[in-house]
Amino acid sequence: MKNWKLTSLMQPSAAKTLCVSIHDVAPATWPECRCLIEAIREVADIPLTFLVVPCFHGMAASPPDYERALERLVSQGHELALHGYFHLDSAPKHGLRSRFVRTVYTQQEGEFAALDAAEARRRIDLGLAWFRERNLPVNGFVAPAWLLGEGSWNALSGFPFDYTTTFSRFFLLPENASLFTPSLVYTARNAAGRFISPIWAEVLGNLLAASPLIRFSLHPRDARYPGLVRHSQRMLEKLLESRAPLTKLAFARQWAEEIRETKRGCSVSSEI
Repeated sequence: MKNWKLTSLMQPSAAKTLCVSIHDVAPATWPECRCLIEAIREVADIPLTFLVVPCFHGMAASPPDYERALERLVSQGHELALHGYFHLDSAPKHGLRSRFVRTVYTQQEGEFAALDAAEARRRIDLGLAWFRERNLPVNGFVAPAWLLGEGSWNALSGFPFDYTTTFSRFFLLPENASLFTPSLVYTARNAAGRFISPIWAEVLGNLLAASPLIRFSLHPRDARYPGLVRHSQRMLEKLLESRAPLTKLAFARQWAEEIRETKRGCSVSSEI
């Protein structure tokens, strides 16, 4: 894995940004994803990043109406990103911490947590082929459950993605830069998580008030709980008071251009 560094020259300097993403997009989850889209639009019609799983839990069927829906999203200015291939972790699990994180914490959905580089490349290739076959653009990669093992990190370097993210950081892949920006996210799997995670999301949002970027991540399961949906709408209203909404790709490219301009300026100054 690369030694990712963030220097003062690489700190994003543009207006404060909000990136809202909907995870686990697939035919099986599309009805819940639609509910989330509608809830967001009740607050504001903003650009979103949709994390698409081509073969979600092994289900390869891709109905035409689902594919047309993805095409419409792109035409409306939203972004599609590759979110693994199966969204299932089938690699061997060794050690207590690994077993807990990959079995209990993620419910065995951390697909890229422990793949070797060859298998990670194969699955990314399969995912990119799925996008190409449907003539859908894809420039970002986000691993399921935000878990990227060493093999998967090594595999990513062979692909022309603009960015990837983990739970706590946003990475510009070509520029070798990263930004600490933990995602605001709900834990909807159990009652305790549904009670605590909205409180923590508010606390984290306040702690990140000075950050150039706040990420707000929604999952299909969130749509099953009206309380979480209403809370997400209130959070979105508050965040949009002081932040410009962008897709992850738009933020990545804006930040990358700032880095290039800064480096060009430094180069000119050193020549004078």
